[in-house]
This record gives sequence, structure tokens and C-alpha cells, in this order.
Amino acid sequence: MSQRPDSDQEMPLISHLTELRTRLLRIVAAILLLFAGLFYFSQDIYALVAAPLRAYLPEGATMIATGVASPFLTPFKLTMMVALFLSMPIILHQIWGFIAPGLYKHEKRIAVPLLVSSILLFYAGMAFAYFVVFPIMFGFFASVTPEGVEMMTDIGQYLDFVLTLFFAFGVAFEIPIATFLLIWVGIVDVETLRKSRPYVIVGCFVVGMLLTPPDVFSQTLLAVPMWMLFEVGLLCGSMVKRRDDEEAAAAEENDSSSNDQPPAAQP
Repeated sequence: MSQRPDSDQEMPLISHLTELRTRLLRIVAAILLLFAGLFYFSQDIYALVAAPLRAYLPEGATMIATGVASPFLTPFKLTMMVALFLSMPIILHQIWGFIAPGLYKHEKRIAVPLLVSSILLFYAGMAFAYFVVFPIMFGFFASVTPEGVEMMTDIGQYLDFVLTLFFAFGVAFEIPIATFLLIWVGIVDVETLRKSRPYVIVGCFVVGMLLTPPDVFSQTLLAVPMWMLFEVGLLCGSMVKRRDDEEAAAAEENDSSSNDQPPAAQP
């Protein structure tokens, strides 16, 4: 038998909207506070993000700013995105605080590890892109630059490019969470996903082709981790599903044994 949520008392719509507004304001305040604290270091932050490309620029070449306001707006935009990424734990905490009262206790036991894992996996995807993918990718681009062409990248275009890859790898590393949820909710079963493994592998390479530059190294560096993370999610989902089935079978057996016992004799 499923346990009921902690509170069965329904809140009026106005109370829900008021709480939602309060939590949204907290999220915005957290992002603005982080942005205010990081803005002084905006130039240093951009230099850090641009380091993987600058390491492969030809001797004497530099990055350029083609827009009038790009030297200010580009680090400004980057600092805002960094503040948003760093505030993800706060954002998810506020979302959790809003939806948690409506969840069952067994759902809460699963949801908390999922939230923590999703944050860590998103950051792991960004770190993988920065430390592994970027050096290989920019080294490849520098090696195929045509003769007579000097590699001088615009800072605004570079920022848009790396932000897209950061987001793509961060989302790609959420595959274990998505796979686990599909199994846990019951949308698909473990055997169906196992039989679909060849299609998943092909899909990973297609996504890698769409989200990364047109070179085989970048596509492989995204596709292979996606496939391995799918296997991790499949393993975790099968373990939790097996445990839930065992608990359900044990509960059913206890119910049947209690029903088979004869009633106590009347004195």
C-alpha cells in the first residue's frame, strides 16, 4: 500500500501562486547575488574560458572583437551564464521545496538522490567538455586552417560556441537520470531498453554529429560517454526495479499469509 503524502490538506490556488512567486524571487535573487560577486572578475573568467582556444592560436595571433560593445558585453554575458550555472543547486532546491509536499515518502527517497545526481552530472558534463573535448577540438581546428588564413576568432562567436557545447554536454550527461526515470515510472521496461541498445548507440552518434563540430573526434567524444551513461542508467534502473518488485512480492505474500490464518477462537 502506498503511503500518502505528508500533508493531505489541499492548499488554495492563491497560496500555491504566492509560494511559487516567493521561490522564483529567491531564485532571481540568488542569481543576481552571484552575478554581483563575479562581475569584478568577468575579464578573468572570460580569459579562463578562452584558454583552450588561445593555447592553439598561432604565434602572435590573438582573439578579436568585431562589435563595438563586444569587449564589455561578451564577458558580461559569460558572467551571467556562470552565475546561472553556479546557482543550479539553489534553483533545484527551490523547485524541490515547491513540489516535495505533494510527493509520497517513497518518491522523496528516490527524488533527493536524483536531484543531487543531476546537478553533479551536469557539472561533470561541462568539465568533460572543457578539459577533454575543447583541447582536442581546437587543436584539430588549428591543424586544418588553410595556408594563408590566420586563425583569429571573434570573442562573441567563441562564447556562443562554447556555451552551446557546455549546455550540450551538460544535458547529455543527464542520460542516466532520464533512463532511470523511464524505468522507475514504468514507461518502458529494462528488457525493452536492452533490446533497443543498437538504436541507442546509433542515436548517440547522431546526436554527437548534430551537437558538435563536423569532425569525428568531437562526435565520438560526445557519443561514447552518452552510450556509457545510458548503460549506467540502465543498470541503476534495473536494480531499483528489482528491489521494488521484491518488496511488492514480499508485501503480497504477507497479505496472503495473514488472510489464510484462521480467526481466533471465541472464549
